[in-house]
Amino acid sequence: MATLHPEVDRLRRGRDRLVRLRTKMEMAERAPEAVPRHRDWVAREVLAHIDEMLPYCLGEIERVLASPVEPAPFGRTSSDVIRTLTIDRDRTLPVAELYARLDSGLERVVRRLLEPDDRQLLRKGIHKQRGVMTVQQIADALLAGHLEEHCAQLTAALEPVVAVTPAP
Repeated sequence: MATLHPEVDRLRRGRDRLVRLRTKMEMAERAPEAVPRHRDWVAREVLAHIDEMLPYCLGEIERVLASPVEPAPFGRTSSDVIRTLTIDRDRTLPVAELYARLDSGLERVVRRLLEPDDRQLLRKGIHKQRGVMTVQQIADALLAGHLEEHCAQLTAALEPVVAVTPAP
């Protein structure tokens, strides 16, 4: 019997990693006025994206599970307008709100990922860039793997920048 327990465990570890970064998040620079499309994201933008990504990806899994056709079209690309506008909007929220959204979004995802049966985990979707993927692969790559990537990105964004003075 296939399960998504490994993916759920990875999501929970990712959340725990993000929680350990909360104090640094609260002391981090605020999002600059410029929108994030042409520069690296600051910490709040990364967390805002994680908050919008979790329910979005769960919705795409639901789309694949409910589709009368297989493989079911799903997903988006990084240039998706709704994605970028949501991050632009939410990057200025208080850190407490960003973390509250993380908690509720992740718990909802975790509960749902523990429900599919073997047949449902093998349902296929087709992504514009990634091609055909099973629900299990979507949960692995686009939820657990994606969260892990952004945990690393957030950790890096919160590290103090060390100025290197050239030797005389």
